[in-house]
Amino acid sequence: MSDALNIAIAGLGTVGTGTLQLLDQQAGLLVERAGLPLRVVAVADLDTGRDRGVALDNIACFDDALKMVAEADAHVVVELIGGSDGIAREVCEAAMARGRHVVTANKALLAHHGMELAGSAEQAGVALAYEAAVAGGIPIIKALREGLAGNRIARITGILNGTCNYILSAMRDTGKEFDEVLAEAQALGYAEADPSFDVDGVDAAHKLALLTAVAYGCAVNFDGIHMEGIRHITSRDIACAEELGYRIKLLGITRRLEDGVEQRVHPCLIPAGAPLAHVEGVLNAVAVEGDFVGPTMFEGAGAGALPTASAVIADIVDIARGLRIPAFGRPVAELEEAPSAPMENHCGAYYLRLSVADRPGVIADISAILRDGDISMESMLQHGRAETSSGAVSVVMTTHETREAAMAQALAKIAALDSVEEAPCMIRMEAV
Repeated sequence: MSDALNIAIAGLGTVGTGTLQLLDQQAGLLVERAGLPLRVVAVADLDTGRDRGVALDNIACFDDALKMVAEADAHVVVELIGGSDGIAREVCEAAMARGRHVVTANKALLAHHGMELAGSAEQAGVALAYEAAVAGGIPIIKALREGLAGNRIARITGILNGTCNYILSAMRDTGKEFDEVLAEAQALGYAEADPSFDVDGVDAAHKLALLTAVAYGCAVNFDGIHMEGIRHITSRDIACAEELGYRIKLLGITRRLEDGVEQRVHPCLIPAGAPLAHVEGVLNAVAVEGDFVGPTMFEGAGAGALPTASAVIADIVDIARGLRIPAFGRPVAELEEAPSAPMENHCGAYYLRLSVADRPGVIADISAILRDGDISMESMLQHGRAETSSGAVSVVMTTHETREAAMAQALAKIAALDSVEEAPCMIRMEAV
């Protein structure tokens, strides 16, 4: 390596610009931490002429990222383009083929193609680093792979998407419905124009797939994740959860079970006193349980220019110092092909919200269905007639622990009752 670590950055969006800012403003500190200067020699973007508030003097500018990889004298290529395929994947593959280390913030790319890219990195003898891909500025990949290396991980529970966390927090604070709060989040820049990846749980699932692989030494298995979003959550659910002593959060949860690895992303009722219940707004948090360390929790900014850039730079400093750890903690050939634990085998408590006709015998019919499914009811709330032409009443029930398969069968029977006016809303309850 030369007297400096030469860096080429593909993508000058929010994170790319933040990375340039951090490298400039912390240059002296980074020399101390890395052992040599970190020097940006090239950038690539479709519009390198736009003023982003960062100087590009003495930096080669390309409008073609692949051309930059081919021509720039770089030791490290930082991929900040995004997307699970296309140019982002091509840039990473081309960089490794030329013997360049790769740093990326691209969770979608790694969730879908991480195994292939990790294998390519090993063959090329280069690093594939992605601290910035999971939970923004929170150093959770390094914590799992290095700081907690002496532990068997029992469970990871995370608030992994700031957009969903903001929406659910705002719904609780304001009493507004999902659509209205989503529009406000879009206006503030917390949600994309097409928010599907965020609110349908896909973004959180991408991150969970990577956490699972590192935690358990298994192959990345995005397709094995049970995934639900938050579109069906109403202000009534938020208020009822509060009344019951809970808060609603979108969680990513992974556990190693006897029948395989469980990976699930969905809304949960969690106790209002739990640490994760107090993670508000756009913040992320990851709770990790190790057999020797016990419960630990990491909280911080899950997105944004400078927090994410902080994670990008952490990977670059490791590379400058010569730290080489396989992408998922062990070589690809040693990663286990662990089966996915079937979601129908999940056992837990449930919250149910039903809109039912206000007439005698309705609750008895529902209770009979739950009884026949061996589902024990723990509590019930009823708040009178809803403002509908039918005069339906909203009934909320919580159950004791039961199997997912039994709950699914019971819900199908409840939905078929002529006294039930809307599809039941079911939210799982978690003792985090």
